[in-house]
Formats: sequence, structure tokens, C-alpha cells
Amino acid sequence: MTKSGLIEEVAKRTPHISKKDTEVVVNTIFDAMIESLRAGDRIEIRGFGSFQVKIREARDGRNPKTGEPVHISAKRTPFFKVGKELKEMVDSSPAQGGGAAAAESTSSASNADDSTAS
Repeated sequence: MTKSGLIEEVAKRTPHISKKDTEVVVNTIFDAMIESLRAGDRIEIRGFGSFQVKIREARDGRNPKTGEPVHISAKRTPFFKVGKELKEMVDSSPAQGGGAAAAESTSSASNADDSTAS
């Protein structure tokens, strides 16, 4: 799902709010999360997961093309840890291994078999 797909889904579920207003709400949520992470805060959404910033220390690496040593600076990276409830919901979902595309191709293949049998 993309950001625009999320906006579409929220707009569908809240018909009393215009799509433009829905976009503003989604963008506001993301902006607030970004600002919180920039400030070093941890974000926890119960049943979904938590976001935090991890600090990667400076280290020496190698350029894979030339093999020459390269210094890699320290940096802050966002990290997401999946919540227990989300993990369980995803694991118990009926669409396993491929999602809608796999289901469509299986459906198309069985329809093609039916048409050749007649």
C-alpha cells in the first residue's frame, strides 16, 4: 500500500470527510511522527508496533567495487518493531504467499482450463 492508497482507504471509510481533508489528516499524522522521531522520541502504537531512532556508530567499511577502505560516518536511522497483535493478525491472514496477484492468476488459470475442456 502506498501513501495515496492509504488516503483513498481512509476517505472510503469516512465519507463525511472530503478526500482533501483526509489527505491533510494523513499528512499531519506522518509529519507529527517524523518530528517526534527527529526529537529522539519513541512512538508506540498499541497493537501495531513502535518506532524509534537507533544510532549507528561510525565505522570503517570497504568500497565493494574497488576494495578500498572507506570511513562511514555515524548516523541516526528509524527502526520499526512489529507489535505482537499485528504479527498475529498477519500470520493468521487467509491470503498466504503472494496476495491478490497470486489469487488472480490462479483464478485465471482455472477459468482457462474450464474453457479448453468444453
